[in-house]
Amino acid sequence: MLNADQNKKIIIDGGHFSDLARFYDEASLVFMKDADWKVGTLDGFDDILYGGFGVFENKDQVEIKWKASQKSREDLGLEATRMFYENKIRQGKPYNIELIQQKLDELLSGKGQTLFEILIEIIESHKNITLILD
Repeated sequence: MLNADQNKKIIIDGGHFSDLARFYDEASLVFMKDADWKVGTLDGFDDILYGGFGVFENKDQVEIKWKASQKSREDLGLEATRMFYENKIRQGKPYNIELIQQKLDELLSGKGQTLFEILIEIIESHKNITLILD
């Protein structure tokens, strides 16, 4: 097992993006470096955090420092999330419109998660990853 000084350190820089598509570009750059595969969905982002095909292996201890996280919290907040759900509803299939409408309703009533909160939850679901919001 790695000690704290041997953790893989990855920096997500909120100054490099202001929307979800550019977040995916940043995630592809920092997690996938020389791989041909690019992140393009929330599920895809979750997948790369398992490791094994990017810059770290499955059991590596990883520290992610999210610079300018407050900017990202705002950029990927209520408005961006509302547009994200509304776009999926407009697209229709293959999306579960009822579920997405429910998530949109929860968001607008103050009970749902923003994209930023969803991304944080995804990261924190990986026990080998320590997240530092800067």
